[in-house]
Amino acid sequence: MGNARLHGGNPSQIDVSNPMRSMQVPVMTDTSISDTTGSQNPDAAPDAGRRKVLVAATAIAGGAGVAAVSVPFIASMLPSERARAAGAPVDVDFAKLQPGEQLTAEWRGKPIWILRRSEAMLKTLEDSGHRKHLADPDSTVASQQPGYARNAFRSVKPDYLVVVPICTHLGCVPTFRPDVAPRDLGPEWPGGYFCPCHGSKFDFAGRVFRNVPAPTNLVIPPHRYLTPTSVRVGEDPKGTA
Repeated sequence: MGNARLHGGNPSQIDVSNPMRSMQVPVMTDTSISDTTGSQNPDAAPDAGRRKVLVAATAIAGGAGVAAVSVPFIASMLPSERARAAGAPVDVDFAKLQPGEQLTAEWRGKPIWILRRSEAMLKTLEDSGHRKHLADPDSTVASQQPGYARNAFRSVKPDYLVVVPICTHLGCVPTFRPDVAPRDLGPEWPGGYFCPCHGSKFDFAGRVFRNVPAPTNLVIPPHRYLTPTSVRVGEDPKGTA
């Protein structure tokens, strides 16, 4: 019953401060019972009628109040539209993306980034010198991507990356840093994702660099393409489950 409290106690009060004091007890006399054979008070019948009407009205109002309270209570127990959709797949159209651009969607309350990689980005991902800077270039931690995304691009289509941009260190969201060799990240920065919270770095496949706080690559969610420019996040390609 929430924070409601039930207070105990006897509603009747008896003065017992003086044990010798007599208690006043109402005594019912014969006059309290109407005589069916004699005359009656002319106001008695209307009073009784009014009492019946008041009792009935109170009962109806009470029932209506219970019903009014019950409806929102029952409704609050039903799952909301947002809750029902929280675990459902999400369709994303990315037809307007140009090479080097990305967009943000949402799935299960998490951000989803879809990056259209340029030719230069793809070339960097396969470069042997770049791979030496990565902690897990071959995506050996199975929990971080589906099997069909365990490749050099960590994707179904090389041109597109579908990734959950949540740093595997403490859950921060990295920034998109496609600029090469900026002053704040150093001459060896090839472009990718940088987490300013604690300095973790990831490449354009979501692979983590060596010697940073993040222990694993970014997560690749289940996804399958509906058309060449639309993807369903949260559902594996047919025949891969």
